[in-house]
Amino acid sequence: MTTQDDMQPILQLRGLRTEFRIGGAWHAAVRDVSLAVRRNETLAIVGESGSGKSVTALSIMRLLPETGTRHGGGQILLEGRDLAALPEKAMAALRGNDMAMIFQEPMTSLNPTMTVGDQIAEAIRQHRPISWREARTLALQALEEVKIPAAAERFDAYPHQFSGGMRQRVMIAMSLACKPKVLLADEPTTALDVTIQAQILRLLADLKEARGMAVVFITHNLGVVAQIADRVAVMYAGQIVETADVREIFARPMHPYTEALLRAMPRVDQDTESLQPIAGAVPAITAMPAGCAYASRCPLRQPRCESTNPELAPIGATHDVRCLVRAESVRKMA
Repeated sequence: MTTQDDMQPILQLRGLRTEFRIGGAWHAAVRDVSLAVRRNETLAIVGESGSGKSVTALSIMRLLPETGTRHGGGQILLEGRDLAALPEKAMAALRGNDMAMIFQEPMTSLNPTMTVGDQIAEAIRQHRPISWREARTLALQALEEVKIPAAAERFDAYPHQFSGGMRQRVMIAMSLACKPKVLLADEPTTALDVTIQAQILRLLADLKEARGMAVVFITHNLGVVAQIADRVAVMYAGQIVETADVREIFARPMHPYTEALLRAMPRVDQDTESLQPIAGAVPAITAMPAGCAYASRCPLRQPRCESTNPELAPIGATHDVRCLVRAESVRKMA
């Protein structure tokens, strides 16, 4: 049964802006991003490499280096609490406890000199005033929850003794050991083969349901989006260009970039010759155009697109698009 609390966003971004210092000037890599995700909901953020997806996630967790980066504005609200305004000590207490993150390549995140069981136990003890014995018991439970075969026997094994899929399960166990309210997953299945990828996606979906977590899933793979997401935010050049329910995105994409991503997606019912690559590239943050960032690659572009940066406009109850041409056409039809 859905309650009123379940309908309220647990994580909300309001006009988030993250800037990098390049050549003595500040340039925005994430530009005024506004998003919300509720309990027991998976929001997928999709886009090409360089679109700002990972920078958004790292900004939420405040894991970007202090040198050469800065919070350029906006709010990061966790249950109404603005994380951007917290001192680092308070933020460190939240990481791994209220919010956790799974990274793309587990071997770069796991300590090769520690057993996987001790690494999970150490993460638990960072946030729980318990003994090593109690932490190891909880760590074993976490490994069992992510379906590590013979978890008790593998508890004292080292990361190199696990396959890629099993290492990713260990990372999931570590991220979820303290039962966070929000999980950010940054391309967690990219390095895995399709069979293991499907298992990890099913595992994440099951754990989300069991825990009632909010999940932000970052990917460039629209096939993954179709399997795991409830809602989708399409990102391009540091901006959200379209948001909608997952079925709506696939049935009625409105932004030309979303349409291009779908045309470039491999499908089992089509030959590879039918795939249409997207010409051009995402503009560099040091050379962002004055108007629509996608205009140079867009088949619908008009002269006004070169000078006017469109707003993210509602075109339905749960559907927004950042496109002057498409938003205008919907208004005319209404």
